[in-house]
Amino acid sequence: MVIRTFTTGVFATNAYLLTVSDSSEALLIDAPEDSYRQITAALEGTGTRVAAILLTHGHWDHIVDLAAFQRDGAIVHAHADDQHLIEKPELMSATIPPHIHVAPAKIDKSISEGDQLEWWGKKIEIRHVPGHCPGNVLFYFPEEAAAFVGDAIFAGSVGRTDFPGCSFEQLEESIKKRIYTLPDATVLYPGHGPKTSVEIEKKQNPFVRA
Repeated sequence: MVIRTFTTGVFATNAYLLTVSDSSEALLIDAPEDSYRQITAALEGTGTRVAAILLTHGHWDHIVDLAAFQRDGAIVHAHADDQHLIEKPELMSATIPPHIHVAPAKIDKSISEGDQLEWWGKKIEIRHVPGHCPGNVLFYFPEEAAAFVGDAIFAGSVGRTDFPGCSFEQLEESIKKRIYTLPDATVLYPGHGPKTSVEIEKKQNPFVRA
């Protein structure tokens, strides 16, 4: 599996494009501002299209281009606890810059803790990691030793907990029970910043100790 990172938007939000050599269908983790233009250009002429979006959570900077991909036929997987943010992004208007328009989208397939998806014959485990956002989930690919964690944890940091529906205590519990229990070698791909690993964060993260 090839993982390509597109860092876009005013908050430098990461979108991850996942492809394999023997399939014309790609997966996309999150859809921040300008990701539609960049990813469409990257896939032009390859015969590959974004078939599904795995949404880590519903904060506006991760869903600006979600509706555009959905119009092209991409199936959106997300947690129901963030449905209100995805369908009514105006609820976040206090934090959205005036020049950015976030179109409403919808969840095609609701996912929750313990669910498993399968793509290209690869298993994808869903873990619910609320605290930064009620519906924050991670997508764990055990065969690839990779987990896409949204804004739950970053390299040397954790997600903000000063938004409505946030809780540091809940986030701390999520990280300890749902992230630090992954194998140490698992690479963590966060919503912002560089990748890290479970082992590194368990040893060095100053906010949540293992």
